[in-house]
Amino acid sequence: MKFIDEADIYVKAGDGGRGCVSFRREKYVPRGGPDGGDGGKGGDIVMRASFSHHTLLDLKHQPRHVARRGESGRGSLKTGANSPDVAITVPVGTIVSDVDTGEILVDFTHDGQECIVAKGGIGGKGNAHFKTSTHQTPRFSQEGMPGEERRIHLELKLIADVGLVGLPNVGKSTFIAKVSAAKPKIADYPFTTLSPNLGVVSYGSYRTFVIADIPGLIEGAHQGSGMGIRFLRHIERTRVLLHIIDISDTSELSGWDKYVLINRELSSFGTAVANKPQIVAINKIDLTMTRDRLKKEIDFFAQKGIEILVFSAATGEGIPHVIDTLVKMINTPQNDG
Repeated sequence: MKFIDEADIYVKAGDGGRGCVSFRREKYVPRGGPDGGDGGKGGDIVMRASFSHHTLLDLKHQPRHVARRGESGRGSLKTGANSPDVAITVPVGTIVSDVDTGEILVDFTHDGQECIVAKGGIGGKGNAHFKTSTHQTPRFSQEGMPGEERRIHLELKLIADVGLVGLPNVGKSTFIAKVSAAKPKIADYPFTTLSPNLGVVSYGSYRTFVIADIPGLIEGAHQGSGMGIRFLRHIERTRVLLHIIDISDTSELSGWDKYVLINRELSSFGTAVANKPQIVAINKIDLTMTRDRLKKEIDFFAQKGIEILVFSAATGEGIPHVIDTLVKMINTPQNDG
């Protein structure tokens, strides 16, 4: 399934039905007077958040949503029927804003949350409302009020407790596959992860947290290099970052260099991301190259005041300690987002 995290749509609520011009016509009732009923209300455009939806793909392919107008009023003071609302389902984590004004209309943060993004027009009054002592036979009624219409921008930001960050191929996808039921694509080439993956990690008795595998960042990601710019926004809603580093490759960059590079990109994207609590861990300790360099890297980070966790996503070594550390960080009150 293709991952779409932005979409622009047009919404138009239904117009109100027009009021009726009618006069009572009964055999033994002279001068029956006006009896035109009111028009019905136009349908609203309602947005609803659901955990069952994961992308904005459907809305990308269906950019117009128009509700029907209310029915016109009828004689005998009969009010026209209201038009049904049009419901649009979006993933939890979607921010809805007005394209023309930039106003944020709603930020969907929980399942089942609803918001009317365009209100239907009220029905017009029938001529029965306009009868007066001096005007007994009004031959006019009101048109229904027009429904609201607007262009809407939708932006999806995944809601997760933990966000995985790091350069491509550091083992983020392998880690999330190891600790959850997620099945991300895993291969030995850059940008294996083409869209964020969510996994649910179980710990303790019936307790869980959600972890998001964010596509690998590279230098210049905040300016559009690589794929990172599209997905940096998904880190904004996480409570803790797990920064995974790979020191087993032949790159001239040290573990510290890679750590600084990624954090520079996070800072350039915004302080909200850069200031998130961060746990730093070195992966692939099952490899000889990593073990040979490990002590030097741990000592260097320690000099900078940063504690390093170590693990192997391939064998599972060290992962329980990483999970325990994440759980403690998540449950710290000041890390509520």
